Amino acid sequence: MTVNKPLEGKRILVTGGTGSLGKALVRRILTGEMGNPENITVFSRDEGKHYQMKTDWKNEKAATDDIFYHNFEHLLEFRVGDVRDYAALVPAVRNAEIIFHAAALKQVPSCEYFPHEAVKTNIEGSHNLVRAIRSHNNPVETVIGISTDKACKPVNVMGMTKSLQERILLEGNLGQDKVDFAAVRYGNVVSSRGSAMPHFREQIRAGGPVTITSKEMTRFFITMDQAVDTVFDCIMHARRGETLVPRLPAALMTDVIKAMIGDNDIPVEEIGVRPGEKTHEIMVSEEEALRTVECEGTYRERYYAIRSIIPEVSGGLPEKLAMEKEYSSRDSVIDFDGVVDLLQTAGYLQRVGQVA
Repeated sequence: MTVNKPLEGKRILVTGGTGSLGKALVRRILTGEMGNPENITVFSRDEGKHYQMKTDWKNEKAATDDIFYHNFEHLLEFRVGDVRDYAALVPAVRNAEIIFHAAALKQVPSCEYFPHEAVKTNIEGSHNLVRAIRSHNNPVETVIGISTDKACKPVNVMGMTKSLQERILLEGNLGQDKVDFAAVRYGNVVSSRGSAMPHFREQIRAGGPVTITSKEMTRFFITMDQAVDTVFDCIMHARRGETLVPRLPAALMTDVIKAMIGDNDIPVEEIGVRPGEKTHEIMVSEEEALRTVECEGTYRERYYAIRSIIPEVSGGLPEKLAMEKEYSSRDSVIDFDGVVDLLQTAGYLQRVGQVA
């Protein structure tokens, strides 16, 4: 059987390419598992992270398991720019064929205190990208947007702006058949800067207390490699206009803290829900369930695929639905042993009570 290599010979643009997901995505692309690209452009407004990313990889023996730095340094281009700036995006997309749109403001409390900043990056930035692609003669074939479970039935600014980001990207399919726009939506990435786990780890190392906002809180969790798998599966299996949602475990945050503390005598303090924070996350809403089907993947066993709300893109309602109710973290909680396995897989525990 021939393995699909959708990135073979392609020119790739990664917006937000110096963020947690962007860096992991670029590193995995460089392994060649999805094909060897002609060029990768890392687009980000943070020149300090550009420099750090280049320096870290240049000083490593290998940035990937099988590609040494001198072999791929000509593949990588670092471009300083902000998705808020339309003029900066136009030349960035000029030669791109595949675009992974990971640029975003994603810290929930920060977005609550500075909502217009989230609007400018998550909404206006995504509009700028679609406009730059559709207003100029360029070779773009596929755009994959990176979203979050907080975009589903949003109650906070981050989720509201990411929800609109999804709609803006997927609306890009209307009136043209040259570029395919699709998206992925997943839960908390265990090792990302936005995750609570690095915060808990530092609190444990400092002797506590470990702070939790609510003892009822549940969250969907995904490892960084699984997040990249989801992005890769989206480009291979999702239809234009679809949002691909991995079937993920959810955990009580109290179990996460218990696993990380282990037998250590460290106090836990409940401090109250932060601005804009949900008790439970929802990956697929009841309304979206009416247009959600199951989708097979290459890296993970199964996904839910939410068809576009726009009938001109979706082709109408599917005949066979994947679910009858919303997909909530409240209903998908794994037991304590499952939490330990999850944290060990993500590299956060060597064994219970020994934080990596």
